[in-house]
Amino acid sequence: MTLVPESETIVVRTGFGPRTMGARSNPVEALFISAFSVALAEIGDRTQLLALILAVRFRKPAPILAGILLATIANHWVAAEIGALIAEWLPPDTGRWLIAGAFIVMGLWVLVPDGEDDAAAKYPYGAFLTTLIAFFLVEIGDKTQIATVVLAAQFEAVWVVVLGTTLGMLAANVPVVLLGRFSADRLPMRLINVIAAAVFIAIGVVVLLTGPS
Repeated sequence: MTLVPESETIVVRTGFGPRTMGARSNPVEALFISAFSVALAEIGDRTQLLALILAVRFRKPAPILAGILLATIANHWVAAEIGALIAEWLPPDTGRWLIAGAFIVMGLWVLVPDGEDDAAAKYPYGAFLTTLIAFFLVEIGDKTQIATVVLAAQFEAVWVVVLGTTLGMLAANVPVVLLGRFSADRLPMRLINVIAAAVFIAIGVVVLLTGPS
């Protein structure tokens, strides 16, 4: 992977072809926003509840965390590629409105509580395989996967967004897996959801007001 400067843009090359990141967007900003927003959105999400179920069921943190890591990378890489392709195909003004709207919708969606997901019960193949399969499937269409699509469309830096969203997923799920129900029960869930919603809505407003990226 190489970074090739070209006047006012940076061409970010991945294994899936060139991607362009606007001059005002930088990898550190993309990484931080991706990690922070997904970590907040993941708290209380159905995949975090699934992590809790798996932790209680298997009591083997290492294979569960390994399964979460690999499932997240695979799922979010596909989502980020879709987001980057969307950004390439859409006209700048249209893309800006759609991306801003998607962030705002994500913010409202975060306020909707998720129920427990019993996907783990369907794949009794041991801690690692159960986590890998269940997490990948449950994450399809989930808030954090959609957030990855939107973030990649905004920053157009696939590997940076995937790294950030993966770190965010781990930040939210590692404590749950290691500490079990204690960590989940002690968190102010409503406050965290409101903060996460505010972050997504604020990003959407900023995208809308700052013009094409």
